[in-house]
Amino acid sequence: MPDLVQEIAAKYVKPKFTDVKVGDTVRVYTTVKEGSKTRSQFFEGLVIRRRAGVGPDATFTVRRIASGVGVERVFPLHSPIITDVQVIRGAKVRRAQLHYMRERSGKSARLKEQPVKKGERDVLHPWLNDTAAAPAPSKAAPAASQSKETPAAKPAPKAETKKPEAKTEDAKQPAKPEAKTDVRSQMSDVSKKSKDAKPEEK
Repeated sequence: MPDLVQEIAAKYVKPKFTDVKVGDTVRVYTTVKEGSKTRSQFFEGLVIRRRAGVGPDATFTVRRIASGVGVERVFPLHSPIITDVQVIRGAKVRRAQLHYMRERSGKSARLKEQPVKKGERDVLHPWLNDTAAAPAPSKAAPAASQSKETPAAKPAPKAETKKPEAKTEDAKQPAKPEAKTDVRSQMSDVSKKSKDAKPEEK
């Protein structure tokens, strides 16, 4: 739906309504004006049709049996004369319109019941969801005002950092690895010296 059309239609819808579904047994409370007096009455029955989504021209049809005669009444979903809609119980159906219920009565008109919690069908209108569900003011705002009133805390003194000591030349030079003594080389040196030595004169 274009934004302009939706903006105009949003003026004629309820921000919160009961999202009735086909198969629900509902009780619709309406106001009736008689002369200078107004009274409230309800119409209870089975929802056999839902039409036009959630727009301003959306309607739902309720059927009931009164004194053995079927009576149907069409209610505009956003009508100002509707004060309350209560969903008594739900039902599991597989059709969008239950016109076949007009030909049934008694046990054949029973539907598989589906439990509905109180207030479960009360929803916000999707067109007005952005304005209705506006984000709550953050708690950071009062905290900021309090911070202005309180005196500013003094900054903590900086810790003294010690300068690293200059490294000496000896520390820079890597340590020379110790020479490994080879046992075999020592033994060969000893044997050479013994051969070179002259025998003592008797």
